[in-house]
Amino acid sequence: MFLKILLKKKQEVMMKLYELISFLESLAPLPYQESYDNSGLLVGEPDTVLSSALISLDCTEAVVDEAIAKGADVIISHHPIIFKGLKRFNNQSYVERVVAKAIKNDIALYAIHTNLDSVDVGVNAKICERLGIMDCSVLQPKRGLLKKLVTFCPVEYADRVRAALFNAGAGAIGNYSECSYNLEGFGTFKAGEGTDAFVGRVGELHKEAEVRIEVILPVNLERKVLSALFMAHPYEEIAYDIYSLDNVHSRVGLGMVGNLNEPMNEHSFMMLVKEELRTKVIRHTRLLGKPVQRIAVCGGSGSSLLKEAIRAGADVFITGDFKYHEFFDAEEKIILADVGHFESEQFTQDLLFENISKKFSNFALHLTSINTNPINYLI
Repeated sequence: MFLKILLKKKQEVMMKLYELISFLESLAPLPYQESYDNSGLLVGEPDTVLSSALISLDCTEAVVDEAIAKGADVIISHHPIIFKGLKRFNNQSYVERVVAKAIKNDIALYAIHTNLDSVDVGVNAKICERLGIMDCSVLQPKRGLLKKLVTFCPVEYADRVRAALFNAGAGAIGNYSECSYNLEGFGTFKAGEGTDAFVGRVGELHKEAEVRIEVILPVNLERKVLSALFMAHPYEEIAYDIYSLDNVHSRVGLGMVGNLNEPMNEHSFMMLVKEELRTKVIRHTRLLGKPVQRIAVCGGSGSSLLKEAIRAGADVFITGDFKYHEFFDAEEKIILADVGHFESEQFTQDLLFENISKKFSNFALHLTSINTNPINYLI
């Protein structure tokens, strides 16, 4: 028995917190979060050595106690425990008590919230997977998350530079990759004293046949793409420009919309939603008496996306946290199904567990056994 325990411990790997964070932020980059959000490392130091992690939807005192009991060094939650500014720590609120207990027990807290909502492999994709919704796309794509890089290099080095930029993640537009615009011309320069010019002579005006290369890149990859450019480009001083774009990022944004393989009876589909999302109650608008096939979803609070769901031609919009008067806004153009905030996001825990386990197969990972839903139903 002792040998089995020893072998199991040897198989489990330890790593630094920043390694786990780096992976999580490659999955859901921090720039993708909403302006009001507070995703990222909330408590802890990136160099902390981890032996195990606990995943939960919310970070409550009970979850911290569970982490202590299981020996977890970090809690990865969907909802940030620190959402508004804290001015004092007097243990007067559950937020203060959670943070204080985590610090006392050397447990890091990391939140991956609206940035995970906004990626096309995130929270909403998981809902679509459970409901059998196919051919999905982002319901409300975001603006301001793309940049354009323009650079110039000798003609014979253009292939090498382009390949480096593509490998670093530049040049993706929708489902197309390795996209670039190229224009041949010539550049001029005069090398000064002390330079180590790739071509030309010190003090002489040089004219070089060059290619202007333009590529689009997501804002979170700017440093990586520039590093690739600097490594691949032959010049000592590299000319480049970066422009911020107002274009939408088609694969990043809130909500998703897609189609069922076949149309379904309204009532049958609602029962499917109730079963697959494990919800006791669905608050919904009047059924419209026609088959449904195109479905929009938004985990958490999605009332702001109702018009987008109607515009996308959805028959049903599944989300949570709709207020009484907001149900009228459906205007019998769509069936609005409020399944509850927790219910729509509860499978985010499974999503994180699956992704982290796949990346770090020997790392000790735990799913919380605590139901953190603060809402109870009397049935």
